[in-house]
Amino acid sequence: MASRILTAALYALSLSQPAIANPLVNLAPRATSSLDTWLASETTVARTGILDNIGSSGAYAASAKSGIVIASPSTDSPDYYYTWTRDSALVVKTLTDLFRNGDTSLLSTIEAYITSQSIIQGVTNPSGSLTSNGLGLGEPKFNVDETEFTSSWGRPQRDGPALRAITLIDFGQWLVNNGYESTAASIVWPIVRNDLSYVAQYWNQTGYDLWEEVDGSSFFTIAVQHRALVQGSTFAASVGSSCSYCDSQAPQILCYLQSFWTGSYILANFDSSRTGKDSNTLLGSIHTFDPEAGCDDTTFQPCSPRALANHKVVTDSFRSIYTLNSGISSGSAVAVGRYPEDSYYNGNPWYLCTLAAAEQLYDALYTWNRLGSLEVTSVSLAFFEAIYSSAATGTYSSSSSTYSSIVSAVKTYADGYMSIVEEYAASNGSLSEQFDKSSGSQISARDLTWSYAALLTANMRRNSIVPASWGETSASSVPATCVSTSATGTYSSATNTAWPATLTSASGSVTTTATGSATTTGTTTSTKTTTSTSSTSTCSLPTSVAVTFDLIATTYYGENIEISGSVSELGSWDTDDAIALSAADYTDDDHLWFVTVDFTPGEVFEYKFIRIESDGDLEWESDPNRSYTVPAACQQTAVTVSDTWR
Repeated sequence: MASRILTAALYALSLSQPAIANPLVNLAPRATSSLDTWLASETTVARTGILDNIGSSGAYAASAKSGIVIASPSTDSPDYYYTWTRDSALVVKTLTDLFRNGDTSLLSTIEAYITSQSIIQGVTNPSGSLTSNGLGLGEPKFNVDETEFTSSWGRPQRDGPALRAITLIDFGQWLVNNGYESTAASIVWPIVRNDLSYVAQYWNQTGYDLWEEVDGSSFFTIAVQHRALVQGSTFAASVGSSCSYCDSQAPQILCYLQSFWTGSYILANFDSSRTGKDSNTLLGSIHTFDPEAGCDDTTFQPCSPRALANHKVVTDSFRSIYTLNSGISSGSAVAVGRYPEDSYYNGNPWYLCTLAAAEQLYDALYTWNRLGSLEVTSVSLAFFEAIYSSAATGTYSSSSSTYSSIVSAVKTYADGYMSIVEEYAASNGSLSEQFDKSSGSQISARDLTWSYAALLTANMRRNSIVPASWGETSASSVPATCVSTSATGTYSSATNTAWPATLTSASGSVTTTATGSATTTGTTTSTKTTTSTSSTSTCSLPTSVAVTFDLIATTYYGENIEISGSVSELGSWDTDDAIALSAADYTDDDHLWFVTVDFTPGEVFEYKFIRIESDGDLEWESDPNRSYTVPAACQQTAVTVSDTWR
């Protein structure tokens, strides 16, 4: 394959000081909408839809080997009854997110997937084999019985190994965090190491993009390759190993990533005759979202000026080419396809692309609320102007009315994309690959597994449920000079797939999220191993957990802060029963308010803070509602939640 020419121009993230802002407008808790009602049922449909497509217990995947994820049950026009490395990794990453947020019944499915991948990695195929410099890892799809697919296809595809590594690392890190270091080291790490070695060695070679049509350099592929190596280095250390090839190549991949920025949007692919306006770039942004990263331009974080500008350019490119979008003005959601020049099935909107447009905006909302401010730059101004006509460059504090107005507009915009999916989903909630650009009827492969996964991740982000950080903040420095290079890692068969019985039975083990919440379902006791002794221990869950809410809020003499929420412990949204916070530790340098409330382990609720003015007037903080799940972990009786007034 031809080497990529690294001629990236370097860009710096624009920074400015927060502006002095006005107090918040009064915003009550979000009312339940028809979209909320639909999503409440559709998420169940999507979860079931995914499991139906996983062998061998899935309703539509009975002939597939255990843990094999089929792309769709469709076997004719089109035939998608295969397993793709990329699709499978993205789907199981979604299941892992659900698992880490309390859906512990998914554990055996995740284990089966990992076991299947240890086999798939070793299958010699038209791209090569594992032992011959790892070339076989670039093979995009396999038969559902774990044998090679030998017909003509767009190969190699270099995003699959990176995405599989990301998924396995996410679960592997859960193992480490919960006392199963030896399992992570002996079962997960050997599979991950093969994929990281492939990424480090071949990232600088061309390949087919995620749509399997363009042979060149793809933004999506490069972005997820960078993330995989960054995460891989950290995971290696956590299992007592190292990944020097990760450390040497990640900065150079990031350097090359900058060259996809055109100045007004992200170029989806080099070596393409198309415009490069492509949902590939929306997907690249959301699948490298780090909830701790802020709005970093170098990694094209969802709220970064570049990513927002690109969001507008890409989504606008579909406004005039789909009949479904006729009459919908700029700044309102539209049905989104892969790219404007698409001719596959005559070129139509895709559910997963439309959902990606929503998810990027939910990611942005989460980050702005975490940071307590948002910035409008000259690069992102057009995006903001389309949804808020008074937008102007500047930095807006969460205590300002401008911030509240913009956040509300973005939330409405994001929900609009979700509502389009609601409108064109089947009456039973099923989602195919595409929906017709004129009639809205479902076409192409039915029950697309990736469509269901996209629905679930978008819904999680809508509810401020975010994945764990992948370490972007320590890996966003762009080298001064881009170098065309690669590094050689280690390839070896991953033969250990003997999952410990204690792990399989650990349905009550703690599962954590990036926001610090933890949940559990199933039994009220858990059993887990420790790597130092390989012994087992059992403990009971506490009867209550003391949750301390730490809030940073600037107040004036005579003002007070209270917390209200959806559960009785927080007054069930009745402000007369709201809980007062204390300012005992409030100083000029640390504007801390706090209160400790006892909850039942595993309890899930929404909440908001209220400012009580000196004259008694109430002022809710801005939307969306905050959400929290009380930890349900052995011997964990207290936890602290840190928030900043919005």
